This record gives sequence, C-alpha cells and structure tokens, in this order.
Amino acid sequence: MRSSILKSLKPDIIVDMLDMAVAFENWNKVLETADVLYQCAQCIYEERMERQEEGGSKLHLRTERPLVYYMGWSHMKRGMAYQKLGQIDQARACIRQYATLGDIEGLDEAELQVVQEFKRKAEIHRYALEIEMGQVELLEGYVNLLLEYPEERLSGLKVITEAAVRQGWRIDFIIQMIEEKVDGLGVALDSLNNDDMYHYCYQRALYEQWMGRPQEAVEFILKAMRVADGLGMERHIIKCTAVLESLRKMATEEQVEQYRVFLEGIK
Repeated sequence: MRSSILKSLKPDIIVDMLDMAVAFENWNKVLETADVLYQCAQCIYEERMERQEEGGSKLHLRTERPLVYYMGWSHMKRGMAYQKLGQIDQARACIRQYATLGDIEGLDEAELQVVQEFKRKAEIHRYALEIEMGQVELLEGYVNLLLEYPEERLSGLKVITEAAVRQGWRIDFIIQMIEEKVDGLGVALDSLNNDDMYHYCYQRALYEQWMGRPQEAVEFILKAMRVADGLGMERHIIKCTAVLESLRKMATEEQVEQYRVFLEGIK
C-alpha cells in the first residue's frame, strides 16, 4: 500500500475494524486488516525516525495509544488468525514478533511499558498455543501464569477446557482451582469480558458433556446462550442451541423451562 494512503489512515479506526473482524471470526479479514495496521504504524514510525535524524522535532500524531501498541496488536491478532486457520508455525512466528518489540529503536517510556505488556502476553499466548496443540506437560506452568495474572484467567479457562475436550484430559481440579479465583464467575457477567465468558461457558459445556455430566453441561450452555444474546451474536446462539438440543432429553424440567423462556424472549 502506498505511503501516501497509509499516512491518511488512522490507526485507532483500523484497530476497531480489526476487532470487528475478530468478533465475527473472519480470519482472512483479520490477516488483511492486521497487515494494514502494521504498515500504517510502520509508516508513521519511519517518518518519525527520519525527522529525528534530521534534527527536527518528534512527529506528533493524535492516537489513543503509543505507536508501538499498534505494531504489537497487529502481530497478536495475526497470530490469533493463523492459529484459528491451523497455520501453527506462522502463529508461533507472530508471537515471537510481539515478544521482541523492545528491539525497536527510539521508544519512549510509555512505549517501553507497552513493550513489557506485549512481552507478558506473548509468554501467556505461547503457553496457550502449545497446550492447544496437546502439550500437557506445560499445563502446570500455564496455570501458574494464570494465577499470577488475574485478567488472563477467564480466557485461560477457555483454552484449558477446549484442549481437555480435544485431547481427552480430565482437569476438574485445575478448573475448580482457577474458577475460584475468577470473581463473580457466572454471576456478575457485566464485570467480566463477555466474549471470554461466552467462549468459556461454551467450552465448559462441551467438557461437562464429555465427562458424562449432562445437566451440568446444560447449565453452562444456558449461560453461554445468555451471554451470546447480550453480545447480540446470533450465530453463537445457534451454536449453543445445537448443543442444548443434543442434551435436551437429559436436562431437568427446570432447565427445559429456562430454555423455553429464553427462546421466547429472543423471538
């Protein structure tokens, strides 16, 4: 893309577009938009460095976040997309990229703080990726990280339960230990990341179903449906409905009634 066009783009608007593509799980669009975001940030960075080398003042562009954030965010979302598309080596390469943002020259104090945050995220995401690939020996290290960083616990629970279903792991103790640390889990949904809550409840329902606990599975799929409704994500509700219908015969009368009332409410 031409530098003249890139200079006219606003990184924060591209971030919003990127997040929307992630929300709709349009992974090819995520790759495309992440690339535009990185090129835009890189163009601004190069112009800033040129001005400094020429003895001019630092280029000031009104953005919501430090410039290096946009570089890290583009790498992180690209890595997510590659992982979802099953291109694991590319996903690993992206993680390495946002783990090493500190190699960029000319960073100020605010940008260095962003670098440290992405370095932390890279460590967590590296664990998550390998666990999803079946590396059960990394579970202990991953759990320790989740206990250290509260804001990662809910998404971490999703990763662990999804891997457990795929790999056939029995992880009740791990789930209970982390879940107890998540304040308001299943109660104060507004205080948590709703997207993470949806994905966790959905994966937990599949785990409970696999473990032979159908009524517990129904409870979690009902929670997932309510969160999906709050998000306005109809396709998530459709996925949940398919799971619940497979469990309907084993649900309690109360659960079936909750399901009926929910469906009536969204008509």
